[in-house]
Amino acid sequence: MKSRIIKKNADKEFYTDERCFIIEALNSPDEDIMSIAQARVEPGIATTRHYLDSTDERYLIVAGKGKMEIGKEAPVAVGSGDVVLIPAGTPQRIANIGDGDLIFFCICTPGFTRECYHSLNSA
Repeated sequence: MKSRIIKKNADKEFYTDERCFIIEALNSPDEDIMSIAQARVEPGIATTRHYLDSTDERYLIVAGKGKMEIGKEAPVAVGSGDVVLIPAGTPQRIANIGDGDLIFFCICTPGFTRECYHSLNSA
């Protein structure tokens, strides 16, 4: 790894089939040990239930209020400063239960690839 600063580019935000908006902060073959993305879920929306194959994920909630579902556990309310740990292969989704956008960072190890994402076809 070489030292550098990667500036946020809000113009690169895109909408996903998962029902959220993403800005990829770091997702490169040069840094394949991890990826970082900023996710934004609008009020009243729940992401699609899904899992990541062979990829552990962590959510760092930075704004808003959500309800997190992980595996077969009961849903848990989450908010700013909370960290959610999601082991590879575990079904998950998050719902925005607040009045404003729910914003969190998705930190994946190894780095996220489209091939590791599997939708479970429910919202």
